[in-house]
Amino acid sequence: MKARLRIFWVLAAVAAVLIATSLILSRHCPGEGIALTSKARALHRLKNRTAIPQATDFNSQISLTELLKQGDDSSRWSTQYAVRVEGFVIDVANARPEATNCYLPCRRDIHINLASRPDAPQNEQVVLEVTPNIREWATQQGLDWSETTLRTQLLGHWCEFEGWMYFDEGHADQAENTAPHNSTNWRATAWEIHPVTKLRVLR
Repeated sequence: MKARLRIFWVLAAVAAVLIATSLILSRHCPGEGIALTSKARALHRLKNRTAIPQATDFNSQISLTELLKQGDDSSRWSTQYAVRVEGFVIDVANARPEATNCYLPCRRDIHINLASRPDAPQNEQVVLEVTPNIREWATQQGLDWSETTLRTQLLGHWCEFEGWMYFDEGHADQAENTAPHNSTNWRATAWEIHPVTKLRVLR
């Protein structure tokens, strides 16, 4: 009986620590998220950028058409560029919890799939991401960038987006440009606009 009681209290203590940690991280998830290597920390900081691009940050040569160009594009662009692109919104959905956002269900990125036409297959779509940090910034500006609202406003429309370029090397083997003709490809390129910092419906 004493052994069972001891196990109960140990489990209760572990649960309390996990709950407390989750509550703290939900309010103070660092820019580097949860990462064990310096490379991962650097990549997470890029994903979690909060700086709004200035006029001198934009590369006007990057368009949706350029992002969709075939061929190995792993070194085609730079994460120092901001871009402005237009396209047809195919899908809007919450991403899975990930280390970048401290694995918290309440801090998930929102994926926006963009294409040049409404019937484009997945391997002809570019992924854009609205991050929790930028979503909080949008709220401070009086904007609702929740998944539900963005899905209602953007889905099926031709829209314009601004944000930072990011190469998601974790998905390079699932992108048509870096893993051509792979039957499981669900995107055209591993390059993303991540984070999105501005959006609007054009038509």
